[in-house]
Amino acid sequence: MSLKVNEIFYSLQGESSFAGQPCVFIRLTGCNLRCSYCDTTYAYSKGDQFEINEIVKKVLFYKCSLVEITGGEPLLQNDTPALIHHLHQKNLQVLVETNGTQDINIDHCIKIIDIKCPSSGENSKNNPQIFKFINREDEIKFVIADRRDYDFAKNILASHQIYEQIIHFSPVFPDMNNQILAEWILADHLKVRLQLQLHKIIWGAKRGV
Repeated sequence: MSLKVNEIFYSLQGESSFAGQPCVFIRLTGCNLRCSYCDTTYAYSKGDQFEINEIVKKVLFYKCSLVEITGGEPLLQNDTPALIHHLHQKNLQVLVETNGTQDINIDHCIKIIDIKCPSSGENSKNNPQIFKFINREDEIKFVIADRRDYDFAKNILASHQIYEQIIHFSPVFPDMNNQILAEWILADHLKVRLQLQLHKIIWGAKRGV
């Protein structure tokens, strides 16, 4: 079993409820979406094929218990669930960042599901069936560029009644003003987290974790 890998690196978690924690990132190659604000376009096609045991060995080198599989869209590749299983067998905590268009009925990981808002240009590809497979520990993210995105995200939360999850509203850098988004959240008393991309605050806009 093998996967096409764009890069493996050690950094701080920049997003999700794990933000600030050391983490090993496995960025897999390939994505089925082309979001307007994508900061990892280099992962669309570039990468090398690695056997799963090679990937696990590279991850263990960093002596870090938290691992995130990201992309691109990591669930496009058939052997991603097998990689999750092997990492879990090594007693590692596994996060999977996914756009939710693929099958997310997978075990041994926390899924961070990036539901697309209109500014992405890809919101028509959201899969409403994914809400059947979201576990209590999974997290949901909305990347927001404007008021239309904000209202879109609010409507999804209300229609699917998913306020029990950890929910992140992440402003598009630099289009969405952080303070304005914070004020909208407070005005509407939303049970969500304003998520700033910690890695970009530390290392700058070109650092895509």
